[in-house]
Amino acid sequence: MGIVRQLQHWLGGNGPRLKVHEFVPIDHPLRLWADTFPWLEMTEAIEQSFQRRFPKNTDRGRFSVSSRVLLALELLKHELSCSDEQICSRLRTDFAVMYACGIEDVQADRSQSHFVLPEILATFRARMDETLIDELLALQAAAAVEKGLVSPKHLVVDTFPSEQGSQRVTDAGTLYKAKKKFSR
Repeated sequence: MGIVRQLQHWLGGNGPRLKVHEFVPIDHPLRLWADTFPWLEMTEAIEQSFQRRFPKNTDRGRFSVSSRVLLALELLKHELSCSDEQICSRLRTDFAVMYACGIEDVQADRSQSHFVLPEILATFRARMDETLIDELLALQAAAAVEKGLVSPKHLVVDTFPSEQGSQRVTDAGTLYKAKKKFSR
């Protein structure tokens, strides 16, 4: 199911359709960030996991928001240090965020103040289990290695994020110091 069909309650405004990619410069950090992800594989993994664990019981109600949009919002929330409310608000007004979410064109309706509620994002996050997160990390790492962004020799995943400048000991930090010591 395409993103436009799922977001038609927001994208069906009056006036000309605006092409999102025309408003986001090619060298914009969020555009560069979004272009590094294997979105198709990641959303397929999410949809398969959700279909297996949460079978759909009814066809009634509004169309659901695309898993591509929800995954991008969840990742952007951490990338931009935003709350659920802030990132959902930025999706309404920021073309770079729209681009990162895979929205190709919009036709704004001023009466619609939002189309992704923070509660929907919280529900999506709650449905992500450890197995799915591990699969998404593996897909992302494989895509980064395939594109030559990282070398498998230097790939270290630190599962305990810490603030920049923190003195906390991590496996990645210990490994780095060990490699540095042996190279002397």
